[in-house]
Formats: sequence, structure tokens, C-alpha cells
Amino acid sequence: MTIHSRARALRAAVLAAGVAALACNFAATATAQDYPNRIVKLIIPFAGGSASDVLTRIVAEGLSPRIGQRILVENKAGAGGSVGSNEAAKAAPDGYTLLMGASGPLAANRTLMKNLPFNAEKDFEAIGLVASMPNVLVVNPAKIPVRSVKEFIEFVRARPGEITYSSVGNGTSQHLAGALFAHNFKLEMRHLPYRDAGQMALDLVSGLVPSSFQLIPNVAGHLGDDKLRPIAMMSDVRSAVLPETPTMAEQGFPDVTSSAWFGLFAPAGTPPAIIRKLSAETIAMIADPKVRGQIIKIGADPVSSSPEELTKLLSKDIVKWRDLILATGISIN
Repeated sequence: MTIHSRARALRAAVLAAGVAALACNFAATATAQDYPNRIVKLIIPFAGGSASDVLTRIVAEGLSPRIGQRILVENKAGAGGSVGSNEAAKAAPDGYTLLMGASGPLAANRTLMKNLPFNAEKDFEAIGLVASMPNVLVVNPAKIPVRSVKEFIEFVRARPGEITYSSVGNGTSQHLAGALFAHNFKLEMRHLPYRDAGQMALDLVSGLVPSSFQLIPNVAGHLGDDKLRPIAMMSDVRSAVLPETPTMAEQGFPDVTSSAWFGLFAPAGTPPAIIRKLSAETIAMIADPKVRGQIIKIGADPVSSSPEELTKLLSKDIVKWRDLILATGISIN
């Protein structure tokens, strides 16, 4: 082949590549403009009736009119949220299967579970946050008569190995919150996992288990009448649900934070234009006072974010909980 022939072949290849790229861009734009033209499935990897399930249905109801299509919520519970998350990860990347992702299945389970069938950082495209459920340190005031984090630490330290705290299961955000607290302050506390949140709350009120690091919905019905005393929010800012309860940071402990966050995700490879469209509509939905009120009513804080911000949060939490789990030997077995 002569030099001129090779040059012509190279120009033809470059032109073909350019045409192909333009065609792909046009197809992606057309797909986004047409999207969605049928029902969108939103997988929630937890059982029906849970706070996360109720949250997901609020989001589906609020987002549906904004995208012009019905959003069908589908519960796929099992293995700490990994069953449903894995199904969403393996779905077609066309925007018609979404996941209500949560910090437990996507971040903590990365270290807690062996042979996890998906990699959250590689198998999903983040769309945006919708809510946060911060853990709150609560005590039975008859059993632990304290009113601040400092007093609680001193109370527990004076009774090594005697004070128990409850959660709704090994490896849950509540368990990890308690383990983080104990590890950070070098306290000897015993963890008691429950399968039933209702029974756990009753045992807190009775004093059988005197303390807990809990998501607000699990104890909301027992707060405010001195049956259970909220000591500190484990969030960066005060919760809209319990605005009178100070944060750990306000009490001098900014590094002890633990919240279960929830956000929308799509399978990796979903066209960027569809992600951008869903992101914009999700942010607008969370700004709606009606939706915000519904989220606060169930004990969560409405929050929104860009896809990039949610991606960074996911990566940060994977490292945070990995380090704690490995340092404390937490197991879900």
C-alpha cells in the first residue's frame, strides 16, 4: 500500500469513527427524549411495610408525574438487601429498572458479606439521594439517668461489659453505629440483636435493654414522654424529625456519625442522558414541600444530591464501614 493509499484509508477510518460517534450520540439523545415510554420498575431490597418501603413508595408517587409514567415498586428482600440490589445490578441498562439503594446493602455489605454477587461502585450508576435516616442514641432514663454524650460515656466506662445496646440485626446500621461508638471511645458494651423492631422497642421501654443506637422510625412512638430519652443525633446536622436533639458534633464528638442513606441508582451502562433526566426530576421532587413533609412524617430527613455527590458518598462509606468491620471483627453469621 502506498503512502497516499494509507492516508486515504486513515481518513476513511477517522470519518467512519466520527459518523459512528455521532450516530451513538443521536441515539442516546433520542432515547432520553423518548424516555420513559412505558412503566418503570423501582426495586426496593427490603420487605413491605418497613420504613424504607414506605419511603420508596413516597418517592415513586412523587417522581411518577414528573417523568410521565407509572413507577411500579417491587419488593425483593433477602440477604440484608443484597438479593434485590443484585437483581437491579443485572437488569438491562435502559432506565426501566431502578434501585432504591441503601447504605447497608451497597456500602457495608461489601465487607460484611463474602462472595457478594455485585460491586456497587462498578455495577451501578448513581442518580441521587432522596433521604437520610440518622441513628439516634437513646437511653431508658430509669436505667441510664444521663442527658449528654459525655455523661453516657462516663456511665458506660464505669460499668465495663455491663451495658447492652440493641439493634434490629447483626450488620445493620444500628449495630454498626453502636460498634462505631464503642470502638471510638474504647468502651466495653454488649450488642443484642433483635429480629423484630417492635419487640426491640418494647424491651427498651421496659429497661430490659437500656440503650440503643436506632433509626428514628423504630423508636419514634416512644420518644417525648420520657420512656426513651434521645441523647444525640449521629448525623452531621440536626434532624428535622427531632430538631431539639443535638448532634454528636454539637456535644464535642464530630467523628461519630452514622446514618442510613437512601438514593436512586440505575444499572451501569444506562445512557448518561437518562441519568441526567432522572437526576434533575429527583432533585425537583425532593424540593417539593408535600414530598418533604411525607418523608419527615415517616422519620426520615429529605435530602438530594447530584449523581457525582452520591457516588462519592458511596465510596466514602465503603471505606468507613470496611475499616470498622475489620477492626472490630463484626460478623453477620
